[in-house]
Amino acid sequence: MSAAEGQPATHEADNFARAYGEFKKNYQDELRRPGVVGSSLFFIRDNQVIAKDFYGLADAQQNRPVDEDTIYHWASITKTFTGIAIMQLRDRGLLKLDDPVIKYVPELKAAHNPYGDMSGITIKHLLTHSAGFRNSTWTWRDGDKDWQPFEPPRWEQIAAMMPYTEVFFKPGSRFSYSNPGVIYLGRIIELLSHDDYEVYIDKNILKPLEMHRSFFDATPYHLLKHRSHSYYVRDGKRTTGRFDADTGVTVSNGGLNASLPDMLKYVNFLLGDPKKQAIYDGVLKRATLEEMWQPQFTAAGDYTQGWMNEDTAVGLSFFIDDIEGRRYVGHNGDQNGFRSYLSLCPSARTASILVFNTETRPTINGPQNLLSPESKMARKVFKLLQSLQRAR
Repeated sequence: MSAAEGQPATHEADNFARAYGEFKKNYQDELRRPGVVGSSLFFIRDNQVIAKDFYGLADAQQNRPVDEDTIYHWASITKTFTGIAIMQLRDRGLLKLDDPVIKYVPELKAAHNPYGDMSGITIKHLLTHSAGFRNSTWTWRDGDKDWQPFEPPRWEQIAAMMPYTEVFFKPGSRFSYSNPGVIYLGRIIELLSHDDYEVYIDKNILKPLEMHRSFFDATPYHLLKHRSHSYYVRDGKRTTGRFDADTGVTVSNGGLNASLPDMLKYVNFLLGDPKKQAIYDGVLKRATLEEMWQPQFTAAGDYTQGWMNEDTAVGLSFFIDDIEGRRYVGHNGDQNGFRSYLSLCPSARTASILVFNTETRPTINGPQNLLSPESKMARKVFKLLQSLQRAR
């Protein structure tokens, strides 16, 4: 496998430069040993990439290396775009966070709620994963059989599952990660905007931020040469994931594909930039982003994100850590063999982006999820991000 790398534009005495140097000594070996096929990494400070690494292959069959143009699947990081879209609609006066979800998704009236009427579940509950819905989309899916759809392709299939949908705890009482809840947010976006979810996000987030190599599901022909394949490693054997998997009606959960330079543009929007703040405010005002980054519930008992700290909280579509007086926000993704990690410290204007095209262990909601090579590497990258704050 080949690799290209950048060096941090800082003096050797800088804490981050020293920490990054130590990290680099073992980084690629730690990916190679468990069979990770490809990975990319950016560290950002003041809207500039100060360190980067591209490891391995985007396509093992064609021996095509990972490079700066490689396009990955970002999975559940898509949920942050969904949250931003909901807040855009809120700021435009088209909805309120305390609106009952059934106002927009009346099909949910058929769900079983032993804790009260379904009108008690609000949009804010969906944004904070506190509505009481299950984690998975399908209630009966059996593994990843080729003849099964990757995800439900039509809303009617989701609606047909409503009578089999149960609320598992009192809405608003605690956090429990839920993919169906974000599907309902995507439905609300489509109903209020009169656009397909993908079209709305493209018009209101991707295009204003000039994310021209970002798209949902099927790869445009002119970008196919940059698209990464995905892989699974089980018992030392590697298999290939579905190429261009169709997330269907669950697109608001995890349908985004993008290059790292495009994700850098998204990160810079989140960090803010005085030179571009007028454009960024046109996407979402800074005050609204800050509102999204306020802790709502503890999320530390959930291990699906793969790196939760003991006091990790959930805000509105973002996860939050307060460490040594600094607030870190971000989200992770895991789908179809891809694993992705986005972390930023808005007050220091620093961030990290880490992504793999290989899943070396199944994701489970338990402490064992912290032991996968991808999760271990993500925690090391997060520690490096912390050292970057101390270097300022």
